[in-house]
Amino acid sequence: MAGALKTLSAKNALALDKDLMSSVGAFSIDQLMELAGLSVSQAVYRVHPPSRGRRILVACGPGNNGGDGLVAARHLWHYGYKPTIYYPKQSKNDLYQRLTTQLHNLNIPFTDDFPNALKETDHIVDAIFGFSFQPPIRDPFPSVITLLEETSIPVTSVDAPSSWDIESGPPNEGPGAKFNPEVLISLTAPKPLVKWFTGRHFLGGRRFVSPDIAKKYDLELPEYEGIDQIVEIGEGGQNL
Repeated sequence: MAGALKTLSAKNALALDKDLMSSVGAFSIDQLMELAGLSVSQAVYRVHPPSRGRRILVACGPGNNGGDGLVAARHLWHYGYKPTIYYPKQSKNDLYQRLTTQLHNLNIPFTDDFPNALKETDHIVDAIFGFSFQPPIRDPFPSVITLLEETSIPVTSVDAPSSWDIESGPPNEGPGAKFNPEVLISLTAPKPLVKWFTGRHFLGGRRFVSPDIAKKYDLELPEYEGIDQIVEIGEGGQNL
């Protein structure tokens, strides 16, 4: 069970993102998404090295969480994995179009058939919904999330297990009520939902938080070793 961590509320997570992309932080969304996706790819490499199977199914939602998944897939390909992308609600935004083109340029396959893709993968990246998720879950994602909670294939969720509320965790019923992935990578800081999470927990995205911003939001962030973009926290890792 995840230990008692100092977490970042939904309100503060949104405000922190705005600060990072304002004149205060001076980052672009492209930079933040690149660093977040790189962190996700390193977490996957840590828990599922290529020797355990190179086939990675990356399930992407229509928002920023999905963008993080697209970036992670590109990095995973460069590490020697064989990613497949499930991205049924592709955004027409220029950033997401460019991320998609980058994957096509590497001949990374896209699929519309999640159930069949699930039969041919060794690990799953859940990048469907992040901390800003609000119900209801719209098609085609209810059936996808049900498959994620039923599969025996290990899942790494990005910032939040899809369908979970940032403050109150898993839904009481319906898709996602029994979903508890093997791995969670929190971005920037852990969110309150980690109270209900029982697997391996990593923190990523720390390297774009300045001391002033960390102080403003009262963040207690661990040191990252060397060139790592992630750190494991809780049981088996560092404690905050």
